[in-house]
Amino acid sequence: MNFGVLGPISAWSNDGESLSVGGPRQRCVLGTLLMERGKEVTVDRLIEYLWDDDPPRTARSVIQVQISHLRRSFPDVIKTTAGGYMAAVEADRVDLHRFRALVERAKAAGDPAEEAVLWDDALACWRGQPFSGTGSEHLWNAVARPLLEENWSAWTSWAQCAFALHRYTEIVTRVTPLVREDPMRERLQYFLIAALYRSGQRASALAVFQECREYLAEELGVDPSPEVMELHGQILRDTESHVGRLIGAVTPSGGESAPAEQPPVHEQRPRDFVSRNDLPRDIPDFTGRENDLDRLLALGTRDENRAEIAVVTGLGGAGKTTLAVHGAHRLADRFPDGLLFIDLYGYTVEHEPVIPAAALGSLLRAIGVQPDAIPESVEERAALWRASLTGRRVLIVLDNVANFAQISPLLAAAPGSFTIVTSRQDLPGLSGAQYISLGMLTEESSLRLFSTVLGQDRVDQEEPTARAVMRLCGGLPLALRIVAGRMLSRPRWTFEHVKQRLSEHHRMFRELRIEGHSVEAVFELSYQSLNEEQRRAFLILGVMIGGTVDLHGAAALLDCDPPEADDLLQELVSVCLFEEPSVDLYRFHDLLGSYAREKAATDLSPAEAEEARRRLADHYLDMANRAADMMGPRGHHYEIDRSSSSRYETTLTDHAQATAWFERHQDNLASAVDFYAGVGLDEQAWQLADSLWRHYANHGQTELMMSTQEKALAASRANGNVRGSAATLIGLGIAHCLAGRFSHSLDLLNEARELLETIDDERGKARVYSSLSMVYDRMGRFHEALSCIWKVFEYAVAAGDRSLEGVQRANLGAMYQVLGDYEKALELCESALKIKSEEGQYETSAQVLRVLGEVNSQLGNLDQAFSYLSEALKLAQLIGSQRDEFYIRNGMAVAQRRSGDIEAAIESHKAALQLGEEVGQHSADSEILSELGCAYAEYGDAAEARRIQEQALELARTRGERHVEGRALLRLGLLPEAVPHDDRVTYLASAAKLFADLGAPEAQEAQAELQKLV
Repeated sequence: MNFGVLGPISAWSNDGESLSVGGPRQRCVLGTLLMERGKEVTVDRLIEYLWDDDPPRTARSVIQVQISHLRRSFPDVIKTTAGGYMAAVEADRVDLHRFRALVERAKAAGDPAEEAVLWDDALACWRGQPFSGTGSEHLWNAVARPLLEENWSAWTSWAQCAFALHRYTEIVTRVTPLVREDPMRERLQYFLIAALYRSGQRASALAVFQECREYLAEELGVDPSPEVMELHGQILRDTESHVGRLIGAVTPSGGESAPAEQPPVHEQRPRDFVSRNDLPRDIPDFTGRENDLDRLLALGTRDENRAEIAVVTGLGGAGKTTLAVHGAHRLADRFPDGLLFIDLYGYTVEHEPVIPAAALGSLLRAIGVQPDAIPESVEERAALWRASLTGRRVLIVLDNVANFAQISPLLAAAPGSFTIVTSRQDLPGLSGAQYISLGMLTEESSLRLFSTVLGQDRVDQEEPTARAVMRLCGGLPLALRIVAGRMLSRPRWTFEHVKQRLSEHHRMFRELRIEGHSVEAVFELSYQSLNEEQRRAFLILGVMIGGTVDLHGAAALLDCDPPEADDLLQELVSVCLFEEPSVDLYRFHDLLGSYAREKAATDLSPAEAEEARRRLADHYLDMANRAADMMGPRGHHYEIDRSSSSRYETTLTDHAQATAWFERHQDNLASAVDFYAGVGLDEQAWQLADSLWRHYANHGQTELMMSTQEKALAASRANGNVRGSAATLIGLGIAHCLAGRFSHSLDLLNEARELLETIDDERGKARVYSSLSMVYDRMGRFHEALSCIWKVFEYAVAAGDRSLEGVQRANLGAMYQVLGDYEKALELCESALKIKSEEGQYETSAQVLRVLGEVNSQLGNLDQAFSYLSEALKLAQLIGSQRDEFYIRNGMAVAQRRSGDIEAAIESHKAALQLGEEVGQHSADSEILSELGCAYAEYGDAAEARRIQEQALELARTRGERHVEGRALLRLGLLPEAVPHDDRVTYLASAAKLFADLGAPEAQEAQAELQKLV
C-alpha cells in the first residue's frame, strides 16, 4: 500500500488502484500522521490542524472517529501511542519521504547523468499542491508552505544539473510554466534565460528577461539579481564565449567548464500557431442565467495580467455546458488566438473519461503542433502546452470534468488566457479559480424559457398550469427543455396534458426523456461515480422522512456518528447529488429526490429502508420531546425509548433554541407522525403529535396541527390506545378552537375527558379542563371558563405542581380582568409572575406581563402599563411566540389610544393584524378590528370606524366569539355621526342582552347608553 501527500492526500493499493481516504477531516488526520511516519502525533496537534483556533467541544471524539475510519480503511497502519497516534508505514511507501530520500541521493551523486535521473525521480513524486483537500489553514501554513520551498529547491538543482548536461530544450519546456507560476524564482529565471539563449532563441531569452524585470519592478520595486543582469548584458553583446564561461560557473562540480558545442535548436512552440474556434453551436434561446452569465463575462474581461479560471459546478442537467458555451461565444472577440473546446467525458454514457495525456494530445494538435512533435509523457505534454500558449490570448472550455487530477495538467498558465471548467464536482484544491455554482431556475426564469421556446401566447393561455409544470420539473433546465421540446413538436399538447403525464410518478422519468437527453440518465451517471459507501448513503437518504434533514438526523438515518455523517454528506454535496441550503441542513433537489426514492426502492431491501426511517423518526421523537419540555408545562409525561435514536443529539438549552429547532423541522415532524401512524406505531405517533401541538399553535400552523393530531388519533383508535386517543382529541380540540370552530372543539374535548375518566388519568383531565377554559373564553362564556380554570388550579396545588399552578394563576388573572375584577386580576398575575420567574417559564411570563399591562391600562396607570407591555413584547419576540406578540401589540395600541396618541395606536393595531396575517393565525382578528374601530372613532373618522366595527361584528358572529360580538355592537351604538338613531338603538339593545347573558360587566354600560337614546 502506498500513500501520497505531495498533492491531494491519496492512497493506492499495491496494484495501483486508488483507495478512498474519506472527507477533509479524515484526509487531514491521515496526512499529518504520514508526514510524521514512525513518530507520535499528539491529539492536541491534530486538533490544531483540524480546527485552527476554534475546536468544538467534541473535538477529541471527532478525532477518535476519524482514526476509527482510517483503521478500517488501512489495517495495521495506525497505531495508538501514549499521547496520540502514529503511522507505521515504510518511508518508501510515502511520496514525501521518498522525495526527501531521492534529494539526498542526488546531492551525493558524483556522476551528473546519475544525478539528473535522481532529480527526475524526486520531482516525479509531486502531484500538485501538498496536503490539498484537507481544508486546514494551519496545516497549509505550518507544513505545506515549507514543503513548497523544498520543491522549488529541487527544481533549481535539477535545472543546474540539466544545464551541465546541455539539456537546454528540456529546461525551456519544463521551467517555463514554473516561472510563470512564480516569477520571483530568480535562479530558475536565470537558467531559463540561459537555456533559451543556448538553444538559439535569443529573442525569447531577452523577452523572458524583460518580463522578469518588469514583474520585479512592479511588485517589489527592484531589479533582477546581479547574476541575471550580467547574463542579460552578455546576451545583448552576443558574446557566446562569455555566456559559456558564466554558465560554466554553475555546473554541479562547482568548477569552471569549457563551452560546449551548441546543439541543434528544437523549437517547442509550433512554428505556425493555429487560431481556431472549436466551440459548439450557441443556443439561440439562452434564458435564465443572467447573473451567472454576468459573473462569467466579468472574469473573461478582466485586464489583470494573469491566467483566469472559472469553474462552473452544478447538478447534472443544470445547464453548465450551456452557460460555458454561451459565455465563450460572447467573449470570442477578446481571444483572437483561439477558442478551444474539449469534452472530457467525466459523466457520459458508454464513454470513459478522457485521460490527461489524450486530452493534451488533442489540444496540442488543435493549436498546430505536429503529431510527431508531441512528447510521450504527460508532464512533457503539459509543459509544451503551457509554453505554446505563452503570449497568446486563448479561451479554453474544459467540459464535463470528472475530477481535479483530470484537468490539472490541462490548465493554461499564460497571462491573458481564460479557462472555463464545467463539472459536477466542486474540484477542491484548484487554487486561484473563481466558482460559479448553478442552482435551479426561478419560476420567472422557467416561464421565460417556456415563452422563448413555445411563444408567449401559449404560456399566457395556461400560466397557472405552466407554473405547475415548472414546479414538477423542479426548475432543472434539462427537464424544462425536454418538456418545451416535446410541446414544440406536439402543438396540440397543453400544459394541463403535460402536467397530468408528469404527475404520474411511475412515468415521470419516461416523460423527461428525449432523443439524446434523459434526466434519469444524467442522475444515474452521477450515482455510478460514487464509491460503495457513498452509494449506500445516497440510497438511505432517499428514504428519509420529510424534505430536509440536519446533521444529527442524518447520523441517525445513516446509523453512524455525526462526524462520519458529515463527511458523507459533504462528499455528496461536492458532487452535486445533495444540497446544503444552510449550515448542517440538507435536502435533495426535487427531481433528484424522486430519483433517489426510486433507486432506493429497487436497491434497498424493504427492511433496511424501514429500519433507517424508524431510526430517523425515533430521533425526531426524542428531540421533539426535549424541545417541548422547554415550551411550558406538559399535559402528559412519558419516557422516550432512546435506544434507536441518534447517539448524539442537538443540544437545546432554552426556549429560543427549542423554538428554532421546531421551526427548522416542523414539516419533517409532521411527516414523522405520518410514518409512525402508517406502520402502526400508535404510541410513538400520539407522543410525537403531543410534543408538537404547542409549537404549531403558537406559530399559526393550524393545518399541520390538525393533520398530525388526526393521523395520531386514527392510529390510537385502531389499536385501542385510550390515553393516546384522549391526548390527540385534546390537541384536535385546541386546533379547532384556534380555527374558530368552538362547538366542535367542545365536543372533542368532552370526548377526551370521558376517555380519561375510564383510566382515572387526573392530570389528563386537568389538561382537558385547561383546554375547555380556552374555548369558553373565546365563546364569551366567562363563568364556565373560570370554573374550569379553578379545577385545574386545585389539581395543581394538590399535586404540588408549582409550574402548572403558575400557569393557572395567570389564566385566572386574565379571566378576572375580563370580568372587571381588576384588583383580583393584579393579585393573581403578580403571584403567577413570581412562580414563573422561579420556574423559568418565559412563554407564560409574556402572557402574565401582557395582562398586567392591560389591567394597568384600564386603571389609567399608563406608565406602568407601557412598562409591562414593552417587557412582554421583548420576551415574546425573544422566544418567538407570534401568538403572544399580536395580543401584546393589540394591548399596546389600546394603551396608546388611552394616552392620546391615536395615530400610533392605529399603526400598532394594524401591525398586530399584519403579524397575524403573516403567520396565518387569525384567532385575534375580530378583537383587534374592534379596538381599531375605536381608535378611528377617537381619531374623528366615524365612517372608517363604522366600516371596521361592522367587519369585526361579522367575523365575531362567524366564529362564535360572543364577547367580541357584544363589543362591536356596543361600539357601533356609540357612533352617532355614522350610524342612524334606530340602528344605534338596535345595536345597543342587542349588546345589552348579549353582555347580560354572558355576565359581562359591559352590560351596564350598554344598558345606560340605550336609556339615553330611548
